[in-house]
Parts: sequence; structure tokens; C-alpha cells
Amino acid sequence: MSIDAAAWDALRLSLWVACFATLIAVPLALWIAWLLARRDFPGKATLNALVHLPLVLPPVVTGYLLLVAFGRNAPLGRALDSLGLTLAFHWSGAVLAAIIMSFPLMVRAMRLAIEAVDPKLEEAAATLGAPGWAVFGRVTLPLIQPGILAGAVMGFAKAMGEFGATITFVANIPGQTQTLPSAIWAALQIPGGEGQAIAMVLMACAVAVGAVALSEALARRVARRISGA
Repeated sequence: MSIDAAAWDALRLSLWVACFATLIAVPLALWIAWLLARRDFPGKATLNALVHLPLVLPPVVTGYLLLVAFGRNAPLGRALDSLGLTLAFHWSGAVLAAIIMSFPLMVRAMRLAIEAVDPKLEEAAATLGAPGWAVFGRVTLPLIQPGILAGAVMGFAKAMGEFGATITFVANIPGQTQTLPSAIWAALQIPGGEGQAIAMVLMACAVAVGAVALSEALARRVARRISGA
């Protein structure tokens, strides 16, 4: 059971896509989570539904909608292509697909963390004259760090394992858009490719275990800092 160069390329691309998607999505997810948890505004229910839509839509449908919106023959796709940003059938499109599919999980974890913070603590800070950004940065943010971490880890895991939307939107081009899930699927389509598929499955398991171990270590560190230990 050996691992060929294509499998390592797929692993590297998956890690790159997952890291890139997580870094981009976390700040936006935190903002949306705060809006949904702390603000009332027209269209709040619609925003909440749109955020969670990728959870209920089949991933292939999400990928097809991305292809329709950002394909090179679509107006938006052509506009982005003229700016030098190609998404369809490109690794950057895999990042977009990963962001969309992981976003609901991030928002939900962060929203629950924000809702668990007693609003009276924020109100007390505001009555002392602290502006809104200071209240969030000095009161809310330290208390919700475990929720942010949980959302980031879940988002990273979802991005690493994303398959349906990715293969529909960017295809399965070895060395260019082939992520680890796509490479596993491709190996299973080849007679005798089970060994290679198993090797890549083990690679995926190793990454998952490493991510969980890292998140647990960071969570304990954050918990100790919050408790003042």
C-alpha cells in the first residue's frame, strides 16, 4: 500500500484549501453570528435561512449553483475573469465551495457561544462609557474564544472533507483541483485502486486526528486563561 505523488498533491491542495477557507470565513462568520445573536433587523430570518441553506441543500446542487453564478459564461464569472480571478475549474473555486459549505457550522458554533454570554456584562461595560467595539473586544470576545475555536475546527474539518460541491464546481483535475476526497473517489473508480484509496483514507484520518488534538490543546489553554489559572 504505497502513496503516489498525486495523493500527496491532493493532500497538500486539501490542506491549502481548508486553511485558506477557514481564515477567510472565520471573521465573516463571527460578524454574522454576532448580528444574529445580538441584533434585530428587517430580514434577520431571511439571513438566517440563507446562512443555513447549504446544510439542507444537496452539495451537488450548491456546486451547480456556484457554476451557474461564477462559470466563465456567466456575467459575474466573466467580470471576475476580466479582473484575473477565475473560480470555476480552478483551486480558488474549491476555496469558495469550502467556505460556503463550512460557513453554517462556523456561524452556529459562534452564535451559540455569543448567546451564552450574559448580555448584562456587555451592558455594564457600555454604561461605564466603553464604545461598542471595546465592549465586544474586551468583554465578549474573550468569553467566546472557545466557541470561535470550535467553529474554526468544524469549518476546517468540513472544508477538508468537502466533495460534492467541489467536484461539481471545479471538477477533479489532478494537480490542479483534485482534493483528497476527490482523489479517493477517483481511486475507487479504477480496478485495483482500493489500496491507494485506503492509503489516502489513512492520510485523511491522520489529519483529522491531528486537528482534533490541536483543537483540544488550544481549548484547554483558552479555558485556563479565561479562568485565570
